[in-house]
Amino acid sequence: MTDTHVGVVWNPSKTTKEDLERAVEEAHAGRVSWFETSEDDPGREATRRALEADVDVVLAAGGDGTVRAVAEYLADTHADAELGIIPLGTGNLLARNLDVPLNDVAAAVSRALDGAGTRTIDIGWAEVTLANGTQRYAFAVMAGFGIDAHMITETNDDLKDKAGWLAYVESLGRAVSASEVVDIRVSLDGKPVEDERAHTLIVGNCGTLQGGLTLLPDADPADGELDLLVLHDDGVAGWFDTMRNMVWDNGLKRLLTGGGEDQRAGSSDATTHRRLKTLTIELDEPRVFEVDGDDLEETTRIEITIQPNAIRIR
Repeated sequence: MTDTHVGVVWNPSKTTKEDLERAVEEAHAGRVSWFETSEDDPGREATRRALEADVDVVLAAGGDGTVRAVAEYLADTHADAELGIIPLGTGNLLARNLDVPLNDVAAAVSRALDGAGTRTIDIGWAEVTLANGTQRYAFAVMAGFGIDAHMITETNDDLKDKAGWLAYVESLGRAVSASEVVDIRVSLDGKPVEDERAHTLIVGNCGTLQGGLTLLPDADPADGELDLLVLHDDGVAGWFDTMRNMVWDNGLKRLLTGGGEDQRAGSSDATTHRRLKTLTIELDEPRVFEVDGDDLEETTRIEITIQPNAIRIR
């Protein structure tokens, strides 16, 4: 690995360069270049400079925003460089879904640089119509509007560490009050438009959130498809049915019975599960849209596509 040129794209608000240097030096004796992110640019510009320096591996050291920005640039430019994830944030969603070591910088660096191989994953793209025009954003984990973001932001971090997915149930009331049902129209894979009423719509490339909650149990980041979850019910009563469906039918039951194709996530009165490659969403009322935990502006139109085999993860 001494002939491998490693580029570290790091967020200075998450760690010191000295701490990262120690971990990288222990795992890699070759060339290392450093590229700091900024508040205005969480990683795209730093990744561009890393690729201009002809690095072989980009280590994204930061939170979900940093990892998303680096992955976005690598996928957008079809770069040959591989991605290593050094999770330093609160959510660390892609790292969780790929079993990257958490809360251990040295272990994450070692895993990325030990030469044990790579895994190719897909990237989702959301073309979002905003007030200043249409913008295109990548997501490696999930994108959508409604309760998914509210549940994440409303959940107590200390409780998540102690209680796992049960912490999300504790946050349910606060999250429900922040989401309202809206009329939407969706078209999957170019098929005729379907009318829906929903307070939450999530498109996922990966399925797991913090605390081990599996929101999209069938999601596979390398299968060339995205998973769709639409939540219909308004109010707490409907949400308990939704939580039962997500946590029991698609979580604990699959774990206890070993899963299988006949136990794929299904739909209920409260939820709709679908799989897709393209999706167009139109909303009667504007909603804030999020990609991998980053809130964007309000929008009434989103077009989703998937880029198969987009990046290689160390």
